[in-house]
Amino acid sequence: MWGAFVKGVLPGSAAVEDAGRGAGQVRTAGPPSGRERVPGGLRLRPADPAAGRRAAALLAAAVTVAALCAASAVARSYPFGPRTRSINDLGNQYLPYHAHLWDLFHGRTDGGLFVNWQSGFGASFLPDLGTYLTSPFALLMVMFPRDEIDLAMYVITLLKTACAGAAMAWLLPALRPGRWWAAGVLGASYALCGWSVADAAYNPMWLDGLIALPLLCLVGEWARTGRRPVVGVLVVALAWVANFYTAYMATLAACLILLLRLWLAGPPRRRALAAAGRAAVTFALGTGLAAPLVMVVFFGARHASPGRFTQFAPVGGEDVLARLLPATYSFGSPAVFVGTTVLLLALALPFHRAAPRRVRAGWTLLVVAVALSMQWEPTHLAWHAFTTPQGSSYRQAFVLCALLVISAWHTLSYGAPDRRALGAAGALLALLAAVASRSDLVRPFVWPVLLVAVVAGWGGLALLGRAAAEHRTGGGRRSVLVGLAAALLIGAQFGEATATSAVAARLRLARMDDYAPWGQRQQAQAEAVAQADGWPRYRTDPGREQTIGNDPLMVGGQGAQYYSSHTSDVLSSTLTALGGGWTSGGRSLQSLDNAVTDVIFSVGARVHSPPDPYQNWFPQDGSRVTVTRQEVPPLVTVRPSTRVGGSAYGSSPYRNQELLLGARVYTVPRFTLRTGAGQPATGDDAGRQGIRLDALPARSAARGPAITAQCPAGSEVHLWAPHFAGTARLGGASAHGLTGRFRSDPVTKIAAMQRLGTTPSSGRVVVELSPNRPGFVPHGALGCLDPARLHTVVERLKSTGATQVTVSDGTLRAELPAGSTGIAVVAAPRIAGWRCAMGDASAVPAGNYHGLIAVPLDGSSTSLTCTFHPPGLRLGWAVGAASLLALILQTAFVAVRRRR
Repeated sequence: MWGAFVKGVLPGSAAVEDAGRGAGQVRTAGPPSGRERVPGGLRLRPADPAAGRRAAALLAAAVTVAALCAASAVARSYPFGPRTRSINDLGNQYLPYHAHLWDLFHGRTDGGLFVNWQSGFGASFLPDLGTYLTSPFALLMVMFPRDEIDLAMYVITLLKTACAGAAMAWLLPALRPGRWWAAGVLGASYALCGWSVADAAYNPMWLDGLIALPLLCLVGEWARTGRRPVVGVLVVALAWVANFYTAYMATLAACLILLLRLWLAGPPRRRALAAAGRAAVTFALGTGLAAPLVMVVFFGARHASPGRFTQFAPVGGEDVLARLLPATYSFGSPAVFVGTTVLLLALALPFHRAAPRRVRAGWTLLVVAVALSMQWEPTHLAWHAFTTPQGSSYRQAFVLCALLVISAWHTLSYGAPDRRALGAAGALLALLAAVASRSDLVRPFVWPVLLVAVVAGWGGLALLGRAAAEHRTGGGRRSVLVGLAAALLIGAQFGEATATSAVAARLRLARMDDYAPWGQRQQAQAEAVAQADGWPRYRTDPGREQTIGNDPLMVGGQGAQYYSSHTSDVLSSTLTALGGGWTSGGRSLQSLDNAVTDVIFSVGARVHSPPDPYQNWFPQDGSRVTVTRQEVPPLVTVRPSTRVGGSAYGSSPYRNQELLLGARVYTVPRFTLRTGAGQPATGDDAGRQGIRLDALPARSAARGPAITAQCPAGSEVHLWAPHFAGTARLGGASAHGLTGRFRSDPVTKIAAMQRLGTTPSSGRVVVELSPNRPGFVPHGALGCLDPARLHTVVERLKSTGATQVTVSDGTLRAELPAGSTGIAVVAAPRIAGWRCAMGDASAVPAGNYHGLIAVPLDGSSTSLTCTFHPPGLRLGWAVGAASLLALILQTAFVAVRRRR
């Protein structure tokens, strides 16, 4: 038996009797014919089965594109209306990363494939590339002008979704023969499922998984029948390279479907084991070929900030059922809408007497099992690679959508359901709708959409049944009835998918952060950055007043701002300790407008912009885009420390900045916080987190709370209040100061330290607060910076720092003054992968100086070289090379065996 298994694993080494046949098919002798008898009647089709598949794929793609464009027009969404598409991660991550890809192709970036020097003061780029940019569709970005990036992303999203529909339409006839137009309609249903239009629409990298699932199922079919072994491996590799995250889920789904197919076909145990073995080898080799990228992404995730999110909690059953209905939407529930016709067919399968019992039981049980696995935490985590999703919880919902579509295809492929099956499906749908009606997700406009879809779907299926009866009795209206049925089913799918997509677009816009397309604001920022840029002599920060979460990738410059799934833990913890702010649970880091941190990180120019006029966070202040400059030391400085490393950061960001700077430059005074009535905040208001503040009523004329303290005259006043939301200004004699804008919430955001202005000659500081939500002001919130002391430190660091610094992708070289001792500190986060050497010495892992790269000096060598090797890349190349060698040997062995 073992010998037969090994023999069967090698594709082509043994004939497979059921090659090309699905469960329940019977091979018949005789010449090919243009007419084929199928359950339910005679069907005309081309002599070449591939022609029908091509027609189905084109129909699915056409319906998908038409529905998406119609939905954008109905929702008045870009590019068919004034409403933006840049929701949440689409505007914060995918657009800027694609802009960075455009810049890479045109030679306009600071860095390369290994290091992105524009974000996070120097971030590993390969993990981001593998996560956001390795889809083949991403290359279409370079065909558009840089200022049309929003249109490029819309076109890419359309093409990805259309390809998903075409891939499913191509797969379905490979599982069971059936009408080509029905395969096209069901393929469009899959492409336009709720997960696609509600979740993946603003996470377009996930759409590669929507394409991958039917393709991987085809690979499973090829492995089952011993065909296309090399192509199968390449398809698996491409799926994992395009987006490893959803490819993992699609691979699990394809394996479940293959196992069910083997059980339904009922081949001898040896043939079943051989087919399973071939599939295992195919998927292992394909994943191995993708290892150079997948390993880098994996290790990038291991070193990323863990985020700050709650654990998974399943949603209520009525919400899950509600998301099966058209025109429903929510962020936290599974988007499993696939169309009312598909739902009717899937519900009818257990009662469809024309289908074999094993088929009815097998597909129904698989759908139910996957649906339940989404609600149980252990299996829910298994779908997400045993990592709690950060944000949307039900990212595997497209798997259930695919299973519903495939189940519907099996129902239809055995002939249109009879009245008994349709009646049972209708009763189940009515029960489902009754339970779902208790959910708040079912709004009044859902019912007319559902009613029209039920009437059209039911009518189309009834017409198909009538057409079959006409064929049996010799009636001549069969073609007319089939045509009417096709029109009804296509129209129903088009209409409810358009409504669902339009509702999702409108409700996303109302409930999530959104961002304006590329416009005058970003153009002005880009021009200001370009004029001030001096990299690598100094950094140019695009500004604290950010437009999106990855401004440096969109408008240029080299700042702290960085938003990625791979934001390193060392960068996040370091900037937080220095008073930085973040959103998205610590993975979206913000710029820090502070003179001390600018000196530490060699930020010599900084862009200042007014509040984004598109947002309603803060009112406009009448300012323009300006640039300020500051004397800063070079990227590489020398510190007198005798060892690499140091004590851990404390609770005060002012003392933490001084620790990293190497000198005392702040006065941290005691302060008094008084309420709007002038009373000191005492008693229960004073806690360990600080002094609690209540929000002022909207449009209130009442005075807000105020902080009073005593600082040295002429010092710069800073306020650190990470859990405060609102504005802060200097009052009294310093009322001409700046406005500090703070955004925070209890879970996902903390506010960055803000500079407020200069202390008056009296030394009395009054900070007037205007909170817009409850929050805290921590003890030690005020810091008064002495500019003269800071200038002295800058001059010292410049005199002892590097005389020359060159940077190219993952290599940094610096020339230090002769006789330098202590440690050299590179103004970049010490992320995993950095190795440094002095002179001709061998490179060793870089040291860590309070989160920055550090190298001990011995006074003899003056040349410093640091190189970056992405963690996991060498291991990935080794696994990829071994997989390629195994594939070559397997192919050669099969070719020799066949020739003999």
